[in-house]
Amino acid sequence: MSFFFGLVIGITLGISLIVAFVRFENSRSKRRSQLATIVAAFAKMTVGDSRKILPAESYPSWVVFSQRQKLIALILLALLQAASELIRSNVEPVLEQYRPVILSSLKFSKFTLGTVAPQFTGVSIIEAGGGGITMELELQWDGNPSIILDIKTKLGIALPVQVKNIGFTGVFRLIFKPLVEEFPCYGAVCYSLREKKKLDFTLKVVGGDISSIPGVSDAIEETIRDAIEDSLTWPVRKVVPILPGDYSDLELKPVGTLEVKLVQAKELTNKDIIGKSDPFAVLYIRPLRDRMKTSKTINNQLNPVWNEHFEFTVEDESTQHLVVKIFDDEGVQASELIGCARFQLKDLEPGKVKDVWLKLVKDLDVQRDNKNRGQVHLEILYCPFSTENGFVNPFASKYSMTSLEKAFNSETDVTEGSDIGKTIKQKRRQVIVRGVLSVTVISAEDLPAADIMGKADPYVLLQMKKTQSRNKTRVVNDCLDPVWNQTFDFVVEDGLHDMLHLEIYDHDTFGKDYMGRCILTLTRVILEGEYKDSFPVDGTKSGKLNLHLKWTAQSIYRDS
Repeated sequence: MSFFFGLVIGITLGISLIVAFVRFENSRSKRRSQLATIVAAFAKMTVGDSRKILPAESYPSWVVFSQRQKLIALILLALLQAASELIRSNVEPVLEQYRPVILSSLKFSKFTLGTVAPQFTGVSIIEAGGGGITMELELQWDGNPSIILDIKTKLGIALPVQVKNIGFTGVFRLIFKPLVEEFPCYGAVCYSLREKKKLDFTLKVVGGDISSIPGVSDAIEETIRDAIEDSLTWPVRKVVPILPGDYSDLELKPVGTLEVKLVQAKELTNKDIIGKSDPFAVLYIRPLRDRMKTSKTINNQLNPVWNEHFEFTVEDESTQHLVVKIFDDEGVQASELIGCARFQLKDLEPGKVKDVWLKLVKDLDVQRDNKNRGQVHLEILYCPFSTENGFVNPFASKYSMTSLEKAFNSETDVTEGSDIGKTIKQKRRQVIVRGVLSVTVISAEDLPAADIMGKADPYVLLQMKKTQSRNKTRVVNDCLDPVWNQTFDFVVEDGLHDMLHLEIYDHDTFGKDYMGRCILTLTRVILEGEYKDSFPVDGTKSGKLNLHLKWTAQSIYRDS
């Protein structure tokens, strides 16, 4: 990370001249033509010219100038000379922020970038317009830097830890904005690690073995990765002013919140030899320890029902995505991944609940996984901070929406001149949506045969999860497409957090046989008031259940 932080500044200056050259080439003004001549003069520099500019000790042996690479290589040399102190001063506070509790201090004692140059394997213009230019550079670096961390444990033990064998492949994003008439034709540049494809490194105690101290190696490695994610990875961006001005609008700011209801999963792969998996879910937008949410564990179940709510901060809804990973809890051993899924936030409409089933895959970056690992059911709501588009609470229109679970802001205090994502103090109260749910069980279609004669005697058992109140339909004999047309009313005390379970059974003289189920949240019926739909029956090869649901609100309470 340290190398990247300093390297991008130098690359920025080099690309800046290229951007300026392009703008000058298309301009017919005398002033721009003169500036284009200056850039051309840089391109004619020889090895001897560069040696006159740089001292000998700053001129590594790996630099070879070609007609196309002279200018960029020259700027990289100047960067490598000046980067160490810049890196130290900027990165050490981030490392300290994520310092493991087992350490009392974590600082650099030595830092050099080595003599291996990075390789640029791709350059692309993502966006040109709107007052700026966005460029992405694909970089590969197998470096030989000399980086030593001076760490001290809580026990008073000092350890010099060397970071070595660094291998990195990723894509950097550069944003040149705003475009101006004055050289170099833009006011500032933002840089960010747009995609981290690979980051490998090893840790070694100088004169010893770090593995002899349990937990230290993993803690330091996790700290380094968290520091990279929190300080450099998109949508985080560093703003480098080129011309005087106020560029606070270019800095990263939260733009809204994402409310996620983890409803259930089905048909999960069994990871246990004896019994069934014990699944739990991890959800995140940015993979930082303090921003990742973990559900409760459902023991011995391949079709778990969670019905849990989580809230996330959104910084760029156009590029960020929600990641869900389902694990099998192995107790004292490391949890085993069952499958994962990803949902693009750009597919959400602000203020509208999105009900989705996501297919689980083994790896988000490998798209050739055809194995059935199960599905996860989510309800997702994006709540932007801006209310310019008349964004209001669908539960109570006179209030601004924050979420499904916490729909009201009872009080908001903003500290003047502070970062909105850190200083807005929202005192939220729990929402209690009370009403009557009317469920009409209309019919079922294509149910599986449950009797020897190829028929079934189906009925439906209805149950509210929180109150445990129950009702059931009559039995329809010898039928796989039964029609009931029966309506049941349930008094619901907490509609946003309750669920309706419908289980279909085959009635037998001496008992009953389970045929399948449907699980519904009340979100849609609360928002729409009334709807009719068909729902697939889970746990069976075929069948669907036709329902009509109606919500009659009685009152909305705010718990003090």
